[in-house]
Amino acid sequence: MIIYESTTTGFLADVENEKIVDRLYDVYQKKIGRTSRSEIRSWDHSLQRMSNVLRDREIPRDAAVAIEFKIPNTGKRVDFIIAGNDGNNDHAVIVELKQWETVQKNERLDAVVVETFVGGGTRQTTHPSYQAWSYASLIEDFNQDVREIPINLKPCAYLHNYLIQENDPLTDNHYAEHIEKAPVFRKGEMDKLRSYIKKYIKYGDKNNIIFKIDNGRIKPSKSLQDSMASMLQGNEEFVMIDDQKVVYEQILHYAKDCITTNEKGVFIVKGGPGTGKSVLAINLLVQMIQDDYFAMYVTKNSAPRDVYAARLKGTMKKKSIDNLFKGSGSFHAADKNEFDMLIVDEAHRLNEKSGLFSNLGENQVKELMHSSKISVFFIDEAQKVTMKDIGSLELIKKFADELGVKVFEGELASQFRCDGSDGYIAWLDDVLEIRETANENDLGMDYDFQVLDTPNKLLDIIVEKNKVNNKARVVAGYCWDWISDGKNSQDVHDIVIPNHNFSISWNLGNDIWALSDTSIYEAGCIHTCQGLEFDYVGVIIGDDLRYENGQVITDYTKRAKTDQSIKGIKKKMKEFPEVATKQVDQIIRNTYRTLMTRGQKGCYVYCTDDALAGYLRERIKRLYEEQLEVRTLLVAENKETY
Repeated sequence: MIIYESTTTGFLADVENEKIVDRLYDVYQKKIGRTSRSEIRSWDHSLQRMSNVLRDREIPRDAAVAIEFKIPNTGKRVDFIIAGNDGNNDHAVIVELKQWETVQKNERLDAVVVETFVGGGTRQTTHPSYQAWSYASLIEDFNQDVREIPINLKPCAYLHNYLIQENDPLTDNHYAEHIEKAPVFRKGEMDKLRSYIKKYIKYGDKNNIIFKIDNGRIKPSKSLQDSMASMLQGNEEFVMIDDQKVVYEQILHYAKDCITTNEKGVFIVKGGPGTGKSVLAINLLVQMIQDDYFAMYVTKNSAPRDVYAARLKGTMKKKSIDNLFKGSGSFHAADKNEFDMLIVDEAHRLNEKSGLFSNLGENQVKELMHSSKISVFFIDEAQKVTMKDIGSLELIKKFADELGVKVFEGELASQFRCDGSDGYIAWLDDVLEIRETANENDLGMDYDFQVLDTPNKLLDIIVEKNKVNNKARVVAGYCWDWISDGKNSQDVHDIVIPNHNFSISWNLGNDIWALSDTSIYEAGCIHTCQGLEFDYVGVIIGDDLRYENGQVITDYTKRAKTDQSIKGIKKKMKEFPEVATKQVDQIIRNTYRTLMTRGQKGCYVYCTDDALAGYLRERIKRLYEEQLEVRTLLVAENKETY
């Protein structure tokens, strides 16, 4: 979808006659339905500068110009395109426009990230060269017409307010790889940008280049299909076993039936922690892409997306993988059946509204269902951990019924986390008083669960375990404020436990905590570890979970002020105290259940509440006593037999 399309002549006239803002506003209102003139005017300065760039006699006046091109099936928008021919081939020059004035180099992350002042503060964002190149690559990867005609895409970035400086961080060698693919032009380099455009646009657009870019058939490239398939081969982390494989085949069969009969479909996969939901989801994504369908992996929480995307990246281009992993808030403006399949992991974490201020769209469950031919929802309702989490079996079935969509269900029962048994999880549910289970005194396996006297000992054990394969991490309940000024520094310790002279940072904002070699000295929160697994996990339980009068109790007032997961609870407590009390109690118990099921081989716990620590030790003692009694009986029976 394009907000503005014209020739070079038409664009220059609209800018000169001050009509460009009105034209953009009118079309934006018709096609998008929401914007303001002030928002459109913010583009005015950049478009004035682009008009100056194109006022060159050697740039053909019948070249095509497009502004705000929305890349199909994504929320990404290309700022400016000029298209034409070099005498032999069709070209489209993609220009990423930035009004930035300053940039800071970020050496900690992959060489695509810079820091600049946007949105009212200094934030991390992608380097403009990488951004322009990734947009071009996204179009090439998924637009069959662009690949086959071909239309040659030439990306670049223009920072018209950015003053060139000595040892310029914007053009530092740290970013050389991306600048080579998409050159960046700064204030005072207008002639260089003109030369770049004129190299590819010597003649006008005779072949409707912009139309073909906008309306080309969406189909993953063969290289993308092959790369994804090859990356799964031999990768034990993504091998499916037992009921994972059964449900996988059921979904594929159901999906192809629906597509063949041109019917929409919904498939719900139920499964608790460690049942392999994400492994199944990744395999499903790869297979659908390989079979020429357009599929995406979707989660509300960014942590699983970042981790699984990073683990799949090998020889494949980073942006190709990234473009297949999306947030759940990206679909409120999607057209009906834009996608063949949306694979929604952690569906219990879906929200009602989308957007930074929760003011966009109607309902994420309904929007995901609407925008895909086949929707696959992986769900565990016991892992709802915020007041905004609305994903449920009931809600999915409700919207499916409204849309007249047939629902198929599957279930993953085998527990692959926690050393191969659901016994530990059942025991934990009983311990946390989430539900009574038959596993009151039985883990059903050999699992290393320990309660430590100090957080220092807990950290020492996790550091030692992590030396083996970087698969041990510390996590904590959200009872300590996140110090915003230190979000990128390990020297700023958010979690402080004075009586043990212990302190540690929350996970930093400038790396992938679950994968970083240095994040062992950072504590992950529920939002950065949910949907992921490690060999060993160390859990710091705060004062929001205590043991009093013979019961495990929760206390939402001990949660950190910066905790957004229970935002609005005070108001709800006044209006609907019983409902609010039950909801926040469930959130806190589910949070610790989730944190304590991140380890496949072991879980180590430190409690700020001594009484809770004592209760947990008593439960462990009962386990050993029960095991000893069983062994004694077995020995006695064997003696009688022989």
